[in-house]
Order: sequence, then structure tokens, then C-alpha cells
Amino acid sequence: MVLILLGPPGVGKGTQAVRLADDLGGAHVSTGDLLRAARRDGTELGARAQKYMDAGELVPDQLILDLVREHLAGIDPGAHVLFDGFPRTTTQATGLSEVLERSGRRVDRVVLFEAPDETIVKRLSGRRSCPECGAVYNTFFSPSRVEGKCDRCGGSLVQRPDDAPATVQRRLEVYRDQTAPLVSFYEQAGAPFERIRADRSVDDVYADFRSAMEVAG
Repeated sequence: MVLILLGPPGVGKGTQAVRLADDLGGAHVSTGDLLRAARRDGTELGARAQKYMDAGELVPDQLILDLVREHLAGIDPGAHVLFDGFPRTTTQATGLSEVLERSGRRVDRVVLFEAPDETIVKRLSGRRSCPECGAVYNTFFSPSRVEGKCDRCGGSLVQRPDDAPATVQRRLEVYRDQTAPLVSFYEQAGAPFERIRADRSVDDVYADFRSAMEVAG
């Protein structure tokens, strides 16, 4: 099964994708994670992507498609694949369909996670992470016991450049302009489509998510 998870940044689709991938023994594919790893490792792709990511802009389509094609080649053809936040444009969606077809796959289901902008802004602009141990907090919903310090290891918490409030607003604008059209793209393509309210508890959202997957078979 190939599953596409759509929704604005900060809606929680990554959390749901990881949980379902663990339950199914599938492959969670997040181009954001792949790009950050490439940037951290100092690859040519990472260097090219950094200026777009830090500004909250979309990385060019061809660059992303090349990365996804290379990554898919290392995944067992029979494994479930969950695309988290990819594709992000209709051009990417068309390119992904071609990549999947060449590997004997197709998009089996699309799930759209939705939440109000106010909730998303708080989730992203309030996010703080620990560079030492990877723990993640939120100043609005799940703050650390000591402001600016990690509960787990005592490290200093940081905010990702693309989580700054102004950049979050820009990311939402980019989503509405360039990614939201994917909803009609996949609906017109006839792919089974589900909408899930994501401004609820993680467990409630996941229950609806799993229910949608069971319907998918």
C-alpha cells in the first residue's frame, strides 16, 4: 500500500505517519527529514536545499523527486510506504506517479489532516528541541519544567529557523498557494480520499486514521 498524507505544516501528520508505519512495519518517507539529514551530512543536495528550507520555501520539484527516487530504490517493493507531506505540488504528484509506476506501485489512498491556522501557529512557533538528546517541547502545550532547558539532559533548547513566527506564517501561505491544490488533484484522479480533523488528541486522531486504513483494506 502507498499512502499519501496531506495537510499544512504542524498539523501532526508526521506523528501519525510514524505511528502507523511502526504498527504496519512500513516505511515512513518524510522528505523534510531526508533533506535535513542531507544538510546535516553536508551533501550537495543539502547545501542546495538549505536556503529554501530556512526561508520556509518549497525545495524545487526536480530536486525533491530525485531524492525520493533514490530513497525508494532502497525500500522493499512489497513494503507499505507512507509519504509524509509529499508530494507538495501537482508537479511533484505527477512525477511521483511516474516514479511509482516504474517500480510497480501506485497511490492507494490519500488522507488530508486539517486544523485551524491558530492551532498550527502555536504548534510550530512554540516548538523547542534539544540538540543534545533530540527531546521536543512546546511552550504552549508541553513546556519543559525549566524554561529553555531540557528535562531529560539539561541541554539548552533551541527553535528551528523555520519555526520562527514570521516563517510559520509564510509556510502556511506557501501551503495554501502551492500544496492545497493537491486536494482537487487527487480527488479528480479518483484516489480514495479521507479527511481527518487533527485539532484533537493524538490518540483520537490516530483512531480515525486507523479506521480509514482498515476501510482501505
